[in-house]
Amino acid sequence: MEIKKNKIEDFKTAISSTVKSLSNLDKIEVHFGNQVSKSSENSIKLPDLNLVNNRFNHEEIRAIADSKSLRLRFSNPKTLKEHEPSGNISKKLYEISEKIRCERIGASYFKGVKNNIEKFYQKRISGLDLKSSEDKIVESFENYLRIKFLDFKNENQIDKKFKSYRKDLNDQFKNKISELKDFMLDQEKFNSLISQLIADLSLDENIDEEEKREEENDNKDKQSKPKDQEQKSKQKEEKQEEMSIDSGVPDLENEAKEADKAEEELEIENSSRPDLKKKGSTNFGDLKYKFYTEEFDEIIKAEELESVEELIRLRKNLDQQLLQLKNFISKLANKLQRKLLAKQNRSWNFDLEEGLLDTSKLTRVIMDPFNSLSFKKEKDIEFRDTLVTILIDNSGSMRGKPISVAAICADILSRTLERCSVKVEILGFTTKHWKGGSSREKWMKNDKPILPGRLNDLRHIIYKSADTQWRQAKNNMGLMLKEGLLKENIDGEALKWAFNKMNKRKEDRKILMVISDGAPVDDSTLSTNTSDYLENNLKNIVKWIEQKSNIELLAIGIGHDVTRYYSRAVKITDVQDLGDVMINQLTDLFVERNKKTIH
Repeated sequence: MEIKKNKIEDFKTAISSTVKSLSNLDKIEVHFGNQVSKSSENSIKLPDLNLVNNRFNHEEIRAIADSKSLRLRFSNPKTLKEHEPSGNISKKLYEISEKIRCERIGASYFKGVKNNIEKFYQKRISGLDLKSSEDKIVESFENYLRIKFLDFKNENQIDKKFKSYRKDLNDQFKNKISELKDFMLDQEKFNSLISQLIADLSLDENIDEEEKREEENDNKDKQSKPKDQEQKSKQKEEKQEEMSIDSGVPDLENEAKEADKAEEELEIENSSRPDLKKKGSTNFGDLKYKFYTEEFDEIIKAEELESVEELIRLRKNLDQQLLQLKNFISKLANKLQRKLLAKQNRSWNFDLEEGLLDTSKLTRVIMDPFNSLSFKKEKDIEFRDTLVTILIDNSGSMRGKPISVAAICADILSRTLERCSVKVEILGFTTKHWKGGSSREKWMKNDKPILPGRLNDLRHIIYKSADTQWRQAKNNMGLMLKEGLLKENIDGEALKWAFNKMNKRKEDRKILMVISDGAPVDDSTLSTNTSDYLENNLKNIVKWIEQKSNIELLAIGIGHDVTRYYSRAVKITDVQDLGDVMINQLTDLFVERNKKTIH
């Protein structure tokens, strides 16, 4: 009996842990059956473990635990109470609608949760015997919402049970389903609308006498049932439970393991492990982040976006702006070049048997002809085997002077570093459309699933690849000045793209410089997900690159403090300072590396 008790406790412990993970609450009390709760706040009451057909009711417990946990996480009781309709049936329907709203949000994050709830619900309704009008209304309503919001599929016999009520519900709700889906993350709007729709059904007022009589007849049947028959049935159930306890325990052990496994899966979904692959997501340090579709995304070379003639025209515009900053830029470029070349010229290996003649050692030969000639050879300078990637925010807010100066500085850096044998690639990121483009259209056609993830068409632009000479790519820089190119900025995925490009390269040292003027913004994505969705993804990807890769990451924020995302970051208030800061930051990095090498 002690072994059985331990297995039961293991199962309960596993369920309690899962509840904490799902509800996102460290302090939460989970009690089973008739256990008395110590606190009314943050507590969940679950059914006790019972035997049904020689098996414990584990599916019921897991499903109810999942549903109640999501309710604690996503529902505000005060907001819910504020819009509660009057009437016994209306209140029940209102409660059901809130339960399903929370389950839908949770199902978007955790597929295992959806499976648990759906499996238990399917089993529950298959055994329903709907006699009273109230039961029929309540169950029909829940079934209707599950079909509409959770894509639930009825079996044929279940479909028949709810057929008579579905038409009335559909007439009332069909034009509001889309609006309700849009409000899933806005409890205030969702509760308000669903409450009004339920009130308009006038269910509490329209239960007719015939239905009431049916309920009365049911009660009479129950009362007329012989007491001894009830007693026999009760005894039979107790005996069956007692006889079956041994056969039920092994199932419980397996289910405790399953619950533990479910808990582990939840922790994985909540973690930031980059080595796990999840379909439809960019799990690069952020498993919760996903995209609705990649079908319309593009990675494109600048020369493919415009004709040669247009690129030449745009380059001339950029050159005109370059003339205004000629002295300033030449000074900066010379500063960087002097520092790099000075390091290069000082780095030699001496006393070699071959190479360049070391003239400083000729006096030894003159004084003693038996001394051999001494040669020297230039060392392989570390920065010669270096790749610098400049990733530029091509969002609408960069329009005007910021994007012009960013293009000019990237252009000058590319020329300067190329002279010092440092490879440079210049990348840009934006979206193909405002307001979601083709991705959003597809989402709308597919009935607007909740929390779709990134909901716009990415456009990642290669202005200059690492192996392309500056003179071959110089016209491409002008494309940044093209009207209509700059739209939204989804920084996290752009950073991941730039990182992956660099990671495939063979250079010994890799430096990634990001130039941005603000936080990630895409109206289509943020209106259908949580408000910090893109920002959290950027933080997770930056953290992963900084802590788990050998790529050196630095960022420059134009009028925006990006230190909350990047460990190494600089803020400039005047865009005119961009060139100076870019060159100083790169120079500092080369100097730091040189010091490390010396020591």
